[in-house]
Amino acid sequence: MQFAGGLSDRQAADAVRGRLDWKYLLGLELVDPGFDHSVLPEFRDRLIAGDAGIQLLDRVLEAAAEHGLLKAGGRARTDSTIVLSAVRQTGGLVRLGENFACRTEQRGDPRAGVAGWVGSA
Repeated sequence: MQFAGGLSDRQAADAVRGRLDWKYLLGLELVDPGFDHSVLPEFRDRLIAGDAGIQLLDRVLEAAAEHGLLKAGGRARTDSTIVLSAVRQTGGLVRLGENFACRTEQRGDPRAGVAGWVGSA
């Protein structure tokens, strides 16, 4: 969300504290105080160091396949090297999540609530 909105760490932390849509997407209570902006770079470093981005992508893809949103043996439209490189970046994961949510909403899928699949991944 931070990447998609082009927000700085400070702006993203302010959005978590003050915007209902961000609190909902993150599964936070309305009265949640949020966090200090200095936490975000540390969190990104930990994600990268532990390959958490790739693990999250794998879980998202598994969930998509289980719900019939992905089909095996389909035609590849891009070189997988480029895709793997992009998903290793936090921004790539953000775009994937947004595209996945938009796709399920377009299909009228009742499981389209982003908070639901993010919380289970």
